[in-house]
Amino acid sequence: MLACVRSAVVLGIEAIPVDVEVETSNGLPKVFMVGLAAGAVAEANVRVVAAVRNCGVTLPSKRVVINLAPADLRKDGAGLDLPMAVALLAASNELPPAALEGIQFVGELSLSGEVRPVRGVLPIAMTARRAGARALVVPEANGHEAAVVEGLTVHAIRHIAQVVAWARGQAPLPPLGEAPAAPESPPPLDLCDVAGQEVAKRALEVAAAGGHNLLLFGPPGGGKTMLARRLPGLLPPLDFDEAIEATMVHSVAGLTRHRGLLTERPFRAPHHSVSDAGLVGGSAPPRPGEVSLAHHGVLFLDELPEFRRHVLECLRQPAEDGEVTLARAGRSVTYPATFALVAAMNPCPCGHHGDLTRRCRCTTNELLTYRRRISGPLLDRIDLHVDVPAVPPAALGATGGGPFSAEVRARVARVRARSAARDPKGRLNARLRGALFRRHCAIDATGRRLLTATMEKLGLSARAHDKVLRVARTIADLEEAEAIGADHVAEAIQYRGLDRAIS
Repeated sequence: MLACVRSAVVLGIEAIPVDVEVETSNGLPKVFMVGLAAGAVAEANVRVVAAVRNCGVTLPSKRVVINLAPADLRKDGAGLDLPMAVALLAASNELPPAALEGIQFVGELSLSGEVRPVRGVLPIAMTARRAGARALVVPEANGHEAAVVEGLTVHAIRHIAQVVAWARGQAPLPPLGEAPAAPESPPPLDLCDVAGQEVAKRALEVAAAGGHNLLLFGPPGGGKTMLARRLPGLLPPLDFDEAIEATMVHSVAGLTRHRGLLTERPFRAPHHSVSDAGLVGGSAPPRPGEVSLAHHGVLFLDELPEFRRHVLECLRQPAEDGEVTLARAGRSVTYPATFALVAAMNPCPCGHHGDLTRRCRCTTNELLTYRRRISGPLLDRIDLHVDVPAVPPAALGATGGGPFSAEVRARVARVRARSAARDPKGRLNARLRGALFRRHCAIDATGRRLLTATMEKLGLSARAHDKVLRVARTIADLEEAEAIGADHVAEAIQYRGLDRAIS
């Protein structure tokens, strides 16, 4: 007998529909699997047979053929265990095939028949709805993630025996329960907690408003990390579309179990020992890296020169394009990576170069070697380079340093709404391109002379020239000015600190 059950596998952050076809026939009792199954899928026949046996069903001794269609798509992951088991039961006359029509299944099986959570249930649920499925059966831990998709009934189960009892009409599938209460969040980090550093706070506001990349450099203890960790509090909440996109990436990475949509912007701070695959994605099967997990949020790289140089070079393309494409033999996957990059570094190995209170003991060669760990092309892609000097002892005990994060967040939200309104795709100022860039980043003759003189003196590249104009556009928006003035250009040039230092 032949039975077919619908499921899907994840490729990138998209799900590809898969038909699980099972045929049982007379012959030597053996399971044959075809359809380009990867290792975890090929091993499923052992888990499936044991799980079915341990849910109280005795399978007849027959020849079993399992086909995973389309046959030219390589299938990874253990999410096809449950649909294989259901199709095998239907092909063995243990379940009525009519009860399975319009329902998709996904889940990993243990030998006892328990249904374990899998990655990528949210994109699978979205694909099921587009395919016209009326219901989706998922592991209990993935239930609230799948329930985000409207127009699709979600059944979250713990054991395959629940599917058997439901299909036989012996018991209904349990409804999805209440979402667990989110753990209480720690008190938000407020910008006013940082003593002094008014220039850096202003730069942080500019970076938040325009989606610009930011590099903070200065001696140890100046507040670079404190400032960076307060950037998420300056960003407006995720809207629904942003939350869906960010949650899909986290779903593929397996980080959304027992929860639904992300409610806070991601903040990722990988250690400097991270590999290139860990930062931009990779491995087999491909998984999203830190740049994609920070999608619509913040990627913080502390002690930037301590990262391996070839790892940092991987940031060039996603920092500009907002996505990462991983090309492997036989496949190519793309992950979104629209993030705000915030990096922090000391000015030299000892940390006191340029400090007026402590003497730097680094040689010129040590200083140059340290700075060269960050390539010029990467530095060129960072919009703002801001000096964070040591805070005077008298200012450390001051209170009410302001501004408060709530005040800044309100201004940032207004600027983001303004910039999104001028771009049909809703992009922020940092990503203005083409005709929109030329139209909205035009400057007067005074600003042009100032920028030209600065480029000649500092040797700025064409990319740095455009970065300055985009930052100036954001500064003008913060002041609610329609045109970019010379004072806006001057402030934007001020935020190219490392260009001045290197020159």
